[in-house]
Amino acid sequence: MMTAIMIAGGVIAGVLAGGWAGVFWANSSAKGKVRESRRLAGEVLEEAARLKDARLKEAELEARETAFKIRVAAEEEAQLKKQEYTRRDQEYSIRETEIGQERHRLEQIRRDLDRQMEDIKSREKQLDIREREVSQALAQQHQKMEEISGLSLESARERLMKEAEELIRSDAAKVAQKVEREFRENAVRKAREVMTLAIQRYANDHVAETSISVVPIQSEDVKGRIIGREGRNIRAFQQATGVDLIIDDTPDAIIVSGFDPHRREVARLALEKLLQDGRVHPARIEEVVEKIRRELDQTLLEEAEKVAFELGISDIHPEILKLVGRLKFRTSYGQNNLLHAREVAYLCSMMASELGLNPKLAKRAGFLHDIGKSLTHEGEGSHPLLGADAAKKYGESPEVVNAIQSHHGDVEPICLESILVAASDAISAARPGARRESMDAYIKRLEKLEGIANSFKGVEKSYAIQAGREIRIIVRQDEVSDEDLLVVSREIAKKIEAELKYPGQIKVTVIRENRIVEYAR
Repeated sequence: MMTAIMIAGGVIAGVLAGGWAGVFWANSSAKGKVRESRRLAGEVLEEAARLKDARLKEAELEARETAFKIRVAAEEEAQLKKQEYTRRDQEYSIRETEIGQERHRLEQIRRDLDRQMEDIKSREKQLDIREREVSQALAQQHQKMEEISGLSLESARERLMKEAEELIRSDAAKVAQKVEREFRENAVRKAREVMTLAIQRYANDHVAETSISVVPIQSEDVKGRIIGREGRNIRAFQQATGVDLIIDDTPDAIIVSGFDPHRREVARLALEKLLQDGRVHPARIEEVVEKIRRELDQTLLEEAEKVAFELGISDIHPEILKLVGRLKFRTSYGQNNLLHAREVAYLCSMMASELGLNPKLAKRAGFLHDIGKSLTHEGEGSHPLLGADAAKKYGESPEVVNAIQSHHGDVEPICLESILVAASDAISAARPGARRESMDAYIKRLEKLEGIANSFKGVEKSYAIQAGREIRIIVRQDEVSDEDLLVVSREIAKKIEAELKYPGQIKVTVIRENRIVEYAR
């Protein structure tokens, strides 16, 4: 038991000894950790202190470097400013030196000018003395010349001025004549070139003038139906159409006669329509004639639109196009007026292009220049005036209105396109093949035209040219003076108007030549 107690006491003692040893070891270990922590903390503090010192040193170095750079830049700027100030001082010094030199030079110039002014004053005094001496000498010379010539100074001056004026006037007249002659030659040559080129580029056909239309019939019995009972059908037809029906022994034909081609065409178409229908009585005649007239007006409008489209002309009032279309049945000495209008439009456009003018305006004016011929049976006045009124009424431009009104010289042209229309109209009418009339009537008209001119006193010769559109008269120099030329030309023109019938107008040109012949022996 004692042993057990001893063992137990040993175990307890061992256990206590182990416990105290553990406690001691734990305390020792804790203290070691504390010491280690303190050591680590000290190292961290030392490292932080070292980093702080390093950062401070770096900041100090950066600050010193920045301050050094600023100081270097300031020194460089100061050095540049110093150099600039030095350069400016040098420039100022140079300028002061130059200004001093210029001041000295100007002072020298002023002194020279003073000396020159003194010399000039001295010379003026001498010139005054010389001028008085010359004036006295001239007065003495003038007195001697007046005594020798018997003329005063004013008389001699007037004579000299008069002779000089006559000489200058003679030379100026010669120069003016030369310039005018050259200008006319150049103008005529240029005009001929333009018109020749236009004529070469364009040519149109012509038709024969006629005043009747022939309507074929199938049998002679038709003539009786056309005449009607007691002639009522033919009277109604002639009253509705305004033409004459000639029903005679001509086989298988009825002749429609009338000087208005439009009415004649309406009558021809209406008669054909009546013959096809077979019903011929006054009411039916009036109905058919009115229907044919409307259809023909529409056809003529379409024909005018076709020609306008061919020419490239647009924006024309329908009423004007109707007037243009009616020109299809109008002729002048065999020349169809619608074809004539188209031809004039082309010629105007070509010549306007050659001269640098407005070809569209010239073409439009040329196309519409004869629309008054569609109104001559409805109003009073010449066809240019009637056409101009219609064009103005339906909104055409003043240039087109003037071209229509002036193409026969009734008014003065206001633009060059108007002159081109007149020239193109004359070209179209006068070119070979454009117009036809009987040879006997043509020759008689020209002979009568020349006879009227030759009937006047002082006329030596006369020539009808341009198909009778112009007459040139040569008068004797010893019987007709230059002042009489205007009177003679007007009297001849008035007599032509009173005694001769002609289309358009006739230009009367009276020529008086000065011929001086001298022989060198």
